[in-house]
Amino acid sequence: MPERLPSLDRGLAVLAEQAASCTPTGCGATATALLDPGPGPGEQPSAATHPDLSALVAVQLASGEGPIPAARATGRPAAADDLLHDRRWPDYRATALDAGVRSSATLPFVREGLTIAISVYGLRPGPLAEPARGAIQLLGDLATESLARDVRYRAALTELGRLDAALRSRPVVDQACGIVMHALGCDADAAFDLLRRASQRTNRKLAQLAGTVVRTRGRDIERDLLRLVRPGPGRRATPAPARRADAPC
Repeated sequence: MPERLPSLDRGLAVLAEQAASCTPTGCGATATALLDPGPGPGEQPSAATHPDLSALVAVQLASGEGPIPAARATGRPAAADDLLHDRRWPDYRATALDAGVRSSATLPFVREGLTIAISVYGLRPGPLAEPARGAIQLLGDLATESLARDVRYRAALTELGRLDAALRSRPVVDQACGIVMHALGCDADAAFDLLRRASQRTNRKLAQLAGTVVRTRGRDIERDLLRLVRPGPGRRATPAPARRADAPC
């Protein structure tokens, strides 16, 4: 999943405001982005026209119950015309009534792994989805397409940066492999495997470890790496890398 995007937060805030303005009988709106795969329940990007409405989104994401999860699961609107008498979603219902909200409607919009849930809320009982559905449908379609395109673009930039970093670190890793090959008399595959396991064992990035090997010219590298292939008593040995016939080790 791409990192949290400032443009996504801004887009959700504008979308919530526009949805509220399209619902004259409502008291506010929220817009929530549900990424797949995505972050934890408390980290899904969301925007609300009023702070109390943010709590309604939070309780749904935490409990996994409410109109937002229901709309996401079915791909269809989920509404409660009167939460005073609607017994579904008890946590959401209690939080809504505590905030004075009596009705709500959530419309889901899905594009390429991104679901945008637009919710509108009312202080009085009564249907909210139908009067505002036309305008919110248009808003949701346009906004979700734009936000999904932005998420794809940011994900592509992240992947490009990762590939660029990998390419720039490759010469250093190759140099480190050469030093290990010379120190242990092993082939290139075995040298890379030893560096990889040393990276995992010490919880250091492979490029960082390789840089240290190159910077120190492999001093003491033979002793340290041989620990990976010659464990102490009581530990299961790992096959040693192939050595040259004339290697001293």
